[in-house]
Amino acid sequence: MGSSPQSGGGGRKMPKGRKRVRLLYENRISLYSFLVALPGSLVGGILIWMQTWSTQSKVALSFAVLVVWWILALVLHEQTVKPLQTLANVVGALREEDYSFRARGAVAEDALGELSLEVNALADLLADQRIRAIEATALLRRVVEEIDAPLFAFDPDRVLRLVNPAGEKLLQQAAIRLLGRTADEIGLADCLSAANESLVALPANSGGARWLVRQSKFREKGAPHTLVVLSDVSRALREEERSAWQRLIRVLGHELNNSLAPIKSIAGSLGGRLGESGLNEEHRRDFERGLAIIEARTTSLNRFLQAYRQLAQMPSPVIKKVALPPLVERVAFLETRLAVEIFPGPDVMVMVDADQIEQMLINLVRNAVEAALEASAGDGVSGNSVEEIQNPRVTLHWVVEDQSVVLTIDDNGPGLLNPSNAFVPFYTTKPAGSGIGLALSRQIAEAHGGSIVLANQNGKRGCQLRVTLPCAG
Repeated sequence: MGSSPQSGGGGRKMPKGRKRVRLLYENRISLYSFLVALPGSLVGGILIWMQTWSTQSKVALSFAVLVVWWILALVLHEQTVKPLQTLANVVGALREEDYSFRARGAVAEDALGELSLEVNALADLLADQRIRAIEATALLRRVVEEIDAPLFAFDPDRVLRLVNPAGEKLLQQAAIRLLGRTADEIGLADCLSAANESLVALPANSGGARWLVRQSKFREKGAPHTLVVLSDVSRALREEERSAWQRLIRVLGHELNNSLAPIKSIAGSLGGRLGESGLNEEHRRDFERGLAIIEARTTSLNRFLQAYRQLAQMPSPVIKKVALPPLVERVAFLETRLAVEIFPGPDVMVMVDADQIEQMLINLVRNAVEAALEASAGDGVSGNSVEEIQNPRVTLHWVVEDQSVVLTIDDNGPGLLNPSNAFVPFYTTKPAGSGIGLALSRQIAEAHGGSIVLANQNGKRGCQLRVTLPCAG
């Protein structure tokens, strides 16, 4: 009968049909222990049976020699195997990451004692490294949790394996609902497919913000993973955009002012000298009418230009602690075209420039009132009840969220076809609008460390505008 080849000592293969039988280490020690004691026992037995003692005495003494031989062999076996079993248990505990076991009787200048000392030193080293690893992991987890930038880790199958609180906030879901889902399912497929250090938009959950994507690779249990870190660069981009508009406005304002003033002056001078021109009455009236139009348009254009220059000359806010409820009530009282409903929130203090924030809220409330009145004055929007259209409504309330105050202004106007364009300077849907109200309001909010988000209301007509401002202390 053949059997599978087995490796022998030195890596040689045993021939087929031969099986090398090797005793266990413990059995070999037992065998060697008995063999070591065997010569002495045989000599003792021979000497006993060479004596002239009685047979009974010789048998008794021979039995005693055998017992001693057995005891000595067992003691030798115990002293050899037991320490090694102890060391094996210690090493096994280390393999199971249990560092509480130590080998006893470890002394120097002893072969087995030296081995026990080395095993104990290894256990101390591994225990120290484990503590350091746990502390480092806890520190890393804490740092990841405190990072404001959304952070995600995906495995090779694009399945989410790690997300920090900022990522949960961005996706508006808890980690327990996100982990185990693919990038496509949670709306982050563009972040994985985009090039490193590129910009992506996540309109579904971030209010149209622009995000800078940073990707890096790491390995976990040998499998390659992708770490994605998102940075909101919307405010920085808006600052650059605002700076560009401000430079443009300053240049245009300078050039137009240099032209408008002389045009208006010349038009006025010519109008005063028409009586000396010798023109007939009809021609004189035509000239007067034309010069009046020129003078009126230059005056109107100058007012138009001064309104836009507010974007370029907005002063820095003077921050003070201000009570929010009286400020909101004062703004609502100033609106006389429609009664603004206030749902009182907490009595909270905010760190703002009261004059700038009041002007900002006046602009925002005025826009909401105009939208509501526009819907009630027109034909309305299909799909809305007549009662809702004929009863314009603007409500205002505030709550405290994460050391900030969120002030919400709701209206039941027609809503916006493209809310993302609302904050673009000079963009307006009103025939007589300037297109700077919302842009100026967002500039004021961001100068205070806050933000403004405008969106159509879910499930009903109208818009909702959320203003976030920092709380005091």
